[in-house]
Amino acid sequence: MAAGTKPLFRASVLAALLTAASSLAVQAAPQPGAAYGDHMVLQRGQPIVIEGRAEPGAEVTGTLGTERSTTRTDAQGRFRLTFAARDAAAEPLTLRLADSTGETVLHDLLIGDVWLCSGQSNMELPVARALNTGSELRRAADPLMRLLKVPQFTAATEQDAFGAPVEWQAATAETVEPFSAACFFMGKQLRADLGVPVGLIHSNWGGSASSAWLSPAAVRDLYGEQAAELLQLYSRDPLAAAQAFVPQWYDWWRAGDNGNEPWTNPDSLAWKPIPQFSFWNSWTGTGLDTQPAANVWLRQTFTLTAEQAAAGDAMLAIGAIDDLDLTWVNGNPVGYTFGWGVERNYRVPREYLREGENTVLIAASNNWDTGGFFGGPERLHITPAGGAPIPLGADWEYAVGAISQMPPRAPWDAIAGFGVMHNAMIAPLGGMRLAGVAWYQGESDVGQAGYATRLTHLFAGWRAQFGEQARMLVVQLADYGRRVSVPVASGWGELREEQRQGVVADANAALVTAIDIGEPSDIHPANKNVLGLRLAMAAQGVALPQPVSASREGDTITVTFSGVEGGLTAYGGPYALGVELCGDTQDSCRFLLPALWGDKMLIAADGRPATRVRHGWADAPVINLYDGRDLPVPGFELEIAQ
Repeated sequence: MAAGTKPLFRASVLAALLTAASSLAVQAAPQPGAAYGDHMVLQRGQPIVIEGRAEPGAEVTGTLGTERSTTRTDAQGRFRLTFAARDAAAEPLTLRLADSTGETVLHDLLIGDVWLCSGQSNMELPVARALNTGSELRRAADPLMRLLKVPQFTAATEQDAFGAPVEWQAATAETVEPFSAACFFMGKQLRADLGVPVGLIHSNWGGSASSAWLSPAAVRDLYGEQAAELLQLYSRDPLAAAQAFVPQWYDWWRAGDNGNEPWTNPDSLAWKPIPQFSFWNSWTGTGLDTQPAANVWLRQTFTLTAEQAAAGDAMLAIGAIDDLDLTWVNGNPVGYTFGWGVERNYRVPREYLREGENTVLIAASNNWDTGGFFGGPERLHITPAGGAPIPLGADWEYAVGAISQMPPRAPWDAIAGFGVMHNAMIAPLGGMRLAGVAWYQGESDVGQAGYATRLTHLFAGWRAQFGEQARMLVVQLADYGRRVSVPVASGWGELREEQRQGVVADANAALVTAIDIGEPSDIHPANKNVLGLRLAMAAQGVALPQPVSASREGDTITVTFSGVEGGLTAYGGPYALGVELCGDTQDSCRFLLPALWGDKMLIAADGRPATRVRHGWADAPVINLYDGRDLPVPGFELEIAQ
């Protein structure tokens, strides 16, 4: 979840254009995939997979060191070479890719462990914002740690190139400073523990929902063929996709506004001139300055001559709208976009235009922070076919909508769409083998059911791409929010439990909790240093404290744990804090003081209904339960076996 100012989005259209240009370019020699390059690390202990493009039907020969591999490209010019698995090696290798047109050479390749680090802003948070930054950066240089930072783009369909060029770089103070802190500190500890080269891939986007990182197969499984087909349609024709999706928006608005349809009767709204062309947060006295989370209608007119109206399709530019817009021209929907920095450029079919006065209507939706116009009025204009842009000016009208909730989100939504970040930021990594994935995400999914199922599909997508050996590390959300002194319902507690359940269901996954190293007043805690150490332990298969079961015998409820070394310890006193017994309702939950005995927690029954036991069940719980290695017990909820 992003905080502070909202980051700029780069349009998915640009990513698609760059990819198309890349694939259509005449290749002088075989070209490796987008993520392959000088200074990269190749995964040890696994067949080495090299993908790329050459002329269709070409015979491509690869040479890695002294080993050769040959294949032929398919009808699209794609090739895939496989070399034998190798042990870790710090001695640089050279990769040569050749066909009848020439040769491409990659230099300084190492063999070691490669980890993808992905998620939202807490995985994106850079070393520059972690603890002890000055000292860490002075000691950051490591020629055997290599870093790859993926640019932030979205796409409706899978891409084979990133939206901007990428390169592998050795770890230095300069390359580490903007890199994922959790990822870097994990890699640093792995280097110290294992002594092998380490490659780290940073692919993150603040505020992103888990759905944005799903593979196309997962999108179809979870959201159906209609969603997958809408994404395909959007990649071909954004206008047609918007029009196919808009009926959902219409149904949502009618349900919340007593059946009213302002898009068919704009004059039914109480229009006023906007106080100034700016975010509506600064429109003093309008109510939007104090409650900016709203749906606001915006209206402007423009005039066309008969020739301009009949010339052909026009292009409407409305700048960037914070956060979401549905836009009409003369009552016809022309675009639906989420993204607070995305420039909206919508095709307006000729049949929507008319001689004389025409109307642009925008339903702008803001969920948090700033809302409305992002930038100046010079970015807003309509361009008739073959003509010059006609400015839309700064003298718009506005009317506050009757609904304040956010509208339904389209499958191509930039932050919570279906697979849009996978398509532009994961798919271009190709089929390289990985040691695993470190995943820190969930804040944006709080309150959205089914997270454990989405994790299962995420895992499946990554393993289909990077190999079945890939280990999955999931960071359980840090403590953030209001401290409480009584048991409460907690969306963060529920999300943490779903994270745990998703890991429990997988044979090669680990839960790494951050529940004790957050900051209640800051959703972006700085202590990624300790988190990185825990991730490194989990990456190596070190067992961390985890709840296993809760059972009742007589008047004692016993909670058993795995991964505990040195016994359970309650810091600051004899009892573990934040432990609850619950019946079937939230009102039945109560705190209690359990006894600790080795790797078990013993709870004396209190005569009240008890079907569940919880630990750390709050947005920002106070917990003090650790093992002898100073490793915390995660938040959890267990059913009590009777």
